[in-house]
Amino acid sequence: MEKQPITVTSPLLPDLNEFIPLLKDIWNRKWLTNNGFYHKELEKTLCKYLDIEYLSLFTNGTLPLITALQALRITGEVITTPYSFVATTHAIWWNGIKPVFVDVDPETGNMNPDKIEAAITPRTTAILPVHVYGNPCDVERIKKIADTYGLKVIYDAAHSFGVKINGKSILEYGDLSTLSFHATKVYNTIEGGALVSHSPEQKQHIDYLKNFGFAGETTVVAPGINSKMDEIRAAYGLLNLKQVDSAIEQRKHIVELYRRGLGNVKGIRFIKDIENVRHNYAYFPTFINEREYGMSRDSLYEKLKSQNIFGRRYFYPLISNFATYRGLESAAPDKLPVANRLANEVICLPIYAGLGDEDIERIIQIIKR
Repeated sequence: MEKQPITVTSPLLPDLNEFIPLLKDIWNRKWLTNNGFYHKELEKTLCKYLDIEYLSLFTNGTLPLITALQALRITGEVITTPYSFVATTHAIWWNGIKPVFVDVDPETGNMNPDKIEAAITPRTTAILPVHVYGNPCDVERIKKIADTYGLKVIYDAAHSFGVKINGKSILEYGDLSTLSFHATKVYNTIEGGALVSHSPEQKQHIDYLKNFGFAGETTVVAPGINSKMDEIRAAYGLLNLKQVDSAIEQRKHIVELYRRGLGNVKGIRFIKDIENVRHNYAYFPTFINEREYGMSRDSLYEKLKSQNIFGRRYFYPLISNFATYRGLESAAPDKLPVANRLANEVICLPIYAGLGDEDIERIIQIIKR
């Protein structure tokens, strides 16, 4: 009998028997959106879980990025990374801002602080780094550069749910941080996201922006957008929050199996855990050195697919190599050698709560052969 496909991820789902009573309650309340009961409860509960003070829920993970740039009135140029999901740069472009790419650190894939200052011009107003795979950027060095040049910092923390440095939430760094609650993430609300701020005034402004700019029944204070989360997904999110710690522990176990099983395979490299960080094990990126391993990343990717195992080349292609952005001066491949190398070597192996040890062992044996 053909084995079931093993996908790169599988959504964390709440118990349907727990979800149905909440749906019935929503039906009885007849309040489906616009800051309803479950929306308020999820914002409050997420703040407590994530150890932060101010969070605004959104209907997906892209709109918080777009709104963050609006909220801070960012213009001109924003320094960012090419090694991310394309939404990071799309958000900059949608605000009429020019993205300026800088190269990444070879160990983590995060923005390389050594490359930032050379990219700053009189038009630069902000830095938009990504905590790639949930691994924290060098937040202290980025802060020092931003403070020196008077720049804002917005972190794309889409992968970083629950991540902490020295006991402090990664979301406390920067002027604003964004989260994604997409079905593929460690924690999901089917689709969803959040924008994390640092004052009640900042949160209030963000909440105006995500609701058309309304500050009252007849008062519009800004050209806002509609990006509110509905009650059904908020209720789903409350239930998922009850099991996310267990899911992270299962992911950690899978990572340990991969590292133990593949640690001595020539030509294969992983990202090491950063010290003093509470990781969420959102992904397991593996980098394939074709010369040492004896097979290209793409050949391994196809070999796994032939065995019904679906990894993901995440992030490939680079954002800077898409037609929309490759005409930018900063997108030239010779300016981004490390990012291009990582994009050509990376394959994220399957990882999700419920993936069994036998399946992990099968993946390991295929790669070792």
